[in-house]
Amino acid sequence: MDHPAVIRKPHEGRRIGIVGDVYRFLATGAETAGKYASFEAIVPPGSGPPPHIHSREEESFLVLEGEMTFYLGEERIVAEAGTFLNMPIGSLHRFKNESEKMARMIISVAPAGIEEMFFEVGQPLADDATTAPPPSEADIHKLLEAAPRYGVEIKVPGH
Repeated sequence: MDHPAVIRKPHEGRRIGIVGDVYRFLATGAETAGKYASFEAIVPPGSGPPPHIHSREEESFLVLEGEMTFYLGEERIVAEAGTFLNMPIGSLHRFKNESEKMARMIISVAPAGIEEMFFEVGQPLADDATTAPPPSEADIHKLLEAAPRYGVEIKVPGH
């Protein structure tokens, strides 16, 4: 065994607010010998990241509650609870909660590493936080500045 088991109870795990979403980290690369990272995302109506491309990791999503709309290139996929999606390395994708209700999903990345970007640019939140402040211009700039160091290309209109 190259690392110990990771066990998180329902309200445990470091919480970070980023682009208005709450990410609760279930397993980080530091805990999985870099193999993968997994986190719960709580995404309010209207929220979600801009279109982006990962050059280092596969990214998967399992919608647990609510409904999430994914864009894979030009394809639009409305994913209800129970839907699983995997975005391969190099794919242009994004997700947005286009519904009126909060959505929750599990996101996993393999290999790990991108969670360090969230720790760097996100806002630490309380252990029971279910909402995050909306991103400021400074938050957005910080994310755009950090992303290339983590192999992420963010496609923002006007940038």
